[in-house]
Amino acid sequence: MYRKLWLAVCLVPLFASLGMGQDWANKMFKVRTHDFGTVAKGAKVFYEFELQNIYEEDVHIASVRSSCGCTSPSIKSDTLKTWEKGAIVAKLNTDSFLGHKSATVTVTIDKPFYAEVQLNVSTNIRGDVVFEPGSVQFGTVEKGEGGVAKVHVSQAGRSDWTITDVRSNDDFLGVEMLETNRGGGRVGYDLTVRLKENAPVGFITSQLALITNDGRAPSIPLNVEGKVESPLSVSPGALQLGELKPGESTQKKLIVRANKPFKITGVKCDSECFQFAELPSDAKKMHFLPLTFTAGVEGGKIAEKIVIETDLAGGTEGESVATAVVIGGKSET
Repeated sequence: MYRKLWLAVCLVPLFASLGMGQDWANKMFKVRTHDFGTVAKGAKVFYEFELQNIYEEDVHIASVRSSCGCTSPSIKSDTLKTWEKGAIVAKLNTDSFLGHKSATVTVTIDKPFYAEVQLNVSTNIRGDVVFEPGSVQFGTVEKGEGGVAKVHVSQAGRSDWTITDVRSNDDFLGVEMLETNRGGGRVGYDLTVRLKENAPVGFITSQLALITNDGRAPSIPLNVEGKVESPLSVSPGALQLGELKPGESTQKKLIVRANKPFKITGVKCDSECFQFAELPSDAKKMHFLPLTFTAGVEGGKIAEKIVIETDLAGGTEGESVATAVVIGGKSET
């Protein structure tokens, strides 16, 4: 168990005399050093230093600053309650700087008491390789629709420079590569990156690795950004059933929507206390799904997930979490 932060406050003078006054703040960070490796000029590159408040008192991050203009730091969340997570984002300014660069990002914390944490980044920004634009950008797409984005890669200085492969750890990304020019000390490639229909819902923060025949820097990272949204919404997402006695029932409705007509193909719920009306057979943009909840003999609070299956692309599902309190049941004391 972690010590209470008020105890740490009492020990600050002792820590300071031992040169350990910042240790409590350092412990919130999993990693405090990051090497970006070799990156291309114009590449959009950043790293998130994750931190978590492991103490009882709120932690407030007052500011961040960098020792080098090659790195621009920002705060993802400036106030963290107990166990909450945040991040300090270090973004490289690859448009303005070249060569080997390093920076110290100083994080200033002013609550519950003062401390500074130093984060270190390093990189090698290549001026001979340029990405246009600086990252693969899909924007916002609906699940099941996929997407296409293009990046031009140019290299100056070696006519024999070659991209031999493009690798990804994500099976929902596909890449096509076309050489556009070679000669006069310049080489160009067009990369067409495809977001496949199986891309999961959520933010895309992936990375491609361009494998080259350059022994000094055989791999160059290319960031991939975007967001996949579910075409389906269920409301309410949190269904409150209220207080019921054992055997008592209540009826509610869920509203299921999409941007195009669809069918509800099934409903899943682990609890036998829920009964659902016969599913509609027609395809519509909006469905009303009636349900009946009958309280069991066990008392206390329950929370059950209701999963609604549809015929939308990829078998898209929606969900709602139903909560209720059964009063006077067996387990209640």
